[in-house]
Order: sequence, then C-alpha cells, then structure tokens
Amino acid sequence: MGRPFPSRPAESPARRTAIRVSCTGSCRVSSKANDAAWVSEESYFNSALSLADKGSLPAGEHDFPFQFLLPAAVPTSFEGSFGKIVYQVRATIDTPRFFRDHQCSCAFYILSPLNLNSIPDIEQPNVASTTKKFSYKLVRTGSVVLTASTELRGYVVGQVLRLQADIENQSGKDTSPVVASLLQKVSYKAKRWICDVRAIAEVEGAGAKAWRQAHWQQQILVPALPQSVLPGCSLIHVDYYLQVSLKVPEATVTLPVFIGDIAVNHVPLSPQPGPGQPLGALPLVVPSAPPQEEAEAAAGGPPFADPGSLFTKSCSQQLPPFAALGSVPGAPEPRPQDGSPAPHPLAPALCISTGATVPYFAEGSGGPVPTTSTLIQPPEYSSWGHPYEAPPSYEQSCSGADPGLTPGS
Repeated sequence: MGRPFPSRPAESPARRTAIRVSCTGSCRVSSKANDAAWVSEESYFNSALSLADKGSLPAGEHDFPFQFLLPAAVPTSFEGSFGKIVYQVRATIDTPRFFRDHQCSCAFYILSPLNLNSIPDIEQPNVASTTKKFSYKLVRTGSVVLTASTELRGYVVGQVLRLQADIENQSGKDTSPVVASLLQKVSYKAKRWICDVRAIAEVEGAGAKAWRQAHWQQQILVPALPQSVLPGCSLIHVDYYLQVSLKVPEATVTLPVFIGDIAVNHVPLSPQPGPGQPLGALPLVVPSAPPQEEAEAAAGGPPFADPGSLFTKSCSQQLPPFAALGSVPGAPEPRPQDGSPAPHPLAPALCISTGATVPYFAEGSGGPVPTTSTLIQPPEYSSWGHPYEAPPSYEQSCSGADPGLTPGS
C-alpha cells in the first residue's frame, strides 16, 4: 500500500531528516462511554518502515511505495461505546530541530470471517422453556408454560430468523402480551467488566386467553451487525440473545444466537411437528384444571380448546420503502379458487431493525401509519372456498338412485 506525500511549493527544497511509515493494530477500552482515555489496551501488530533517509525534498508530489504483511489471525474491526478495535497506517516526515513534523494517518478495516459451522452444537435445535406459578384473585393459583424456539442457533446478515413461541395458560386469567427482543450484549474489560446491552429488534404479540394454548410465529430479518465473540480479542466480547417474555405473569426465556459471516450448512435438527401443528411446535399437553377451579372451567367450556394463533401487535422498526407488504421469500399468497387475485396482500412478516424505534409500517403510496393488529402468519387455508365433504362414490350414487329409473322404462 502507498500514497503520495504532497508538499507545498517553495522556492527552495524542503529540508528533512527521514520519512517513516508505520502500520498498527490494537484494541483500546475506556471506563467511560465515548472517552479517549484508555484504561486497557492490547496490541496485535506494530510494524514500521523507513522510506527515505536524511536529505531534501523538492516541491511537488512524491510517491513512496510500501507494503506490510498483516498477521493471519487478527480480530475483526469493531467500534463501540467503551472501546474499539482499530487498524491504521501512519506516515511521518521528520524535520530538523525546531520544526514541526508532518504527519498523516489512514484507518483501514479488517474482516476475519466467522464460520458459524466452527461453533460447537451450532446445528442443534434452539429451544428454551420455563414454567411460572402465580396467584390471582387472592386465593386462586395457576401457572403458565412459556416455550420459545428457533430453527437455527447461528445466522448471517440478511438471513431470516424464524421464531415460535408457545404459551400454555393453565389459569383463569389472561396473560399479558408476549414480547420478543433480539438483544446485543457487548462486554468490555477495563478495570472491571462493563456490559453494554441494547435491543436490536423488538416485536410484540397478543397474550393467551385463560385456559388456552396459543402459538405465535414471527420472522426477524437480521440487520448488519458485528460478528459474535470477536475471536482474537480478549478485551471485547459480543453476544446476542433472543429474549421472549411475559409481564403478567412475569416469565422470560432466553435463547443464545450467534451472528457470523459464513452460514450454517447443516439441516436444522428441529423436532417434527405433529398433526395440525406448525413447524417447530412442541407436542400439546392437556393438563387438568386445578381442583378449586373445576366448576369455573366446566362453566366456560373445556379447559383447553384447540390451540389458537396469536397476532403480532407491533414491530420495533419501520420497513424500508422498497419492502412490499407480505414480501416473504417462499411464502404462498392466498388466492380464491377461481384464479382471481387476492383482495388484499399479506401483512408484513419481516421485522427489520437496527435499534429500538417507534413501530410503523408503510402501506401503499401514502406515508407511514401506526401498526395495527395484523395477522403475521402463513395463509389460513381453512378460510378459502373449498368443498367440506367429499363427493359420493360410484356405489353410493347407484344405491341412492331412483328405482323407477331403470333401463328401458
């Protein structure tokens, strides 16, 4: 690499002692946000070259080619609130005594690709579950089972993260809305470990009714994010988590997620769904009602009816203008049987976010409008027009025919 060193026109050649260039890479961490006073630092390489010895430099532009051999294993460039991994080239023209040296610097970036397949158990199913017991109406008790799952443990930028949450409400009280957040946790090693946590994307779905089971499916498009772990750096560590929670009752499950540069090339080992269950759903368990609420459960119908699907209430990021509503790759579009176009496109099924923002979607050619309670689910085929009963067989048609209608009559 190299760059010209411009000099100002002068009547006489400029005096110099030497021209030096250096290439450095280091990680620096501070104890305060956006502070230039570093308390921890580690160096990855520091090389220097002398391009010209003592002499004079005539007016004009001069080229001094140079190159550096970078180490094979260095961490990817990173910049955060409490530290950064930076690489730069600095050139210096040494001048005689009592004269100020001329310096310039140029930062460059290094990407050390993270192969997600090198992470242990990356192809295993990503499932977590918790059970929360609580009291309500002073003397009554119940419990809620919250289960969250994703198809994969690792993703690359631009890949769709498919999330499913299952809520089993074993009480007579409705739950609060379910919230899913993609969190980024950056840990900095200063005098002590400092953690910086922020929400990358956040979506909210409806709650589960009393004595009901509900499924919620959501898709999040992974935005441009720094890779997980930052291999090769001991001062900065990056982790990602998918957190699914309820406020009432208070229940939270957390799934670790890895962001890398080379996608997982294994088929996800997710459990096969049962009859009538969506992909990734867990087998349904129908528990009995608590003894003190058997009468209430009987009055309101069976304790657990067919599990329903929850709609998504809000998304944390505005969709880009070019993203069409319902533009989910590979998702079928509901159409009537006569072949006419669907009356209304699907609602947006992707949440694109780089931080916590106001939930807005863009519809049509107008401006953004607040998010409404739209069903972000695969098409509901049961609502289409189709025969509910099979046509009679040939034998049934013959046996039900009018006896008077015989050949020759």
